[in-house]
Amino acid sequence: MGAAWLSGIRLYASVLTFGLLQRFGFARLPGELRILGEWWVIAIAGLLFLIELIADKIPAIDSAWDAVHTFIRIPAGAVLAAAAFWQFDDRVRVLAFLLGGSVALTSHGTKATTRLAVNASPEPFSNIALSLLEDAASAGLSLLAAFHPVAMLFVVAVLALAGILIVRKLARGFRGLLGRLSTRQPHFTRS
Repeated sequence: MGAAWLSGIRLYASVLTFGLLQRFGFARLPGELRILGEWWVIAIAGLLFLIELIADKIPAIDSAWDAVHTFIRIPAGAVLAAAAFWQFDDRVRVLAFLLGGSVALTSHGTKATTRLAVNASPEPFSNIALSLLEDAASAGLSLLAAFHPVAMLFVVAVLALAGILIVRKLARGFRGLLGRLSTRQPHFTRS
């Protein structure tokens, strides 16, 4: 579930980190996730990570990138979760697939909503700071998932709950803003 959650935030950075850990023997990934240690997967993940690293710092490109990646990160989270349970019964793999997709949806929804709000600000510093925080958190949480998967489950549960609360608060704020804008009467002055 850690890989699924991370796929919603930084899919390529997480795949790259897991792949390098597997490739150099620092970690042994479960199930069919071992394929992440293949050089071709590492190379593709590295290239896409570099593109995302740059795209994520530019507000308009970042919002478009997140919109497109809604259709990539969530299925990837589902697949990563199911691949970790390849040796289990089909019912367990289907459950992992569904939960992995749900976890990826939660993390991606939180990221995309938060970034949309931050990207709307006129100054670039908060966007870059949040992007750098995501970069660091992705690497750190990938290591936590690889070396302490049970601890990562608790972290995912807390972050998923926090994400739901953040999205609800942002949605409430957007609704309030739209309500105020729609009730505003045009002000005409006589000359």
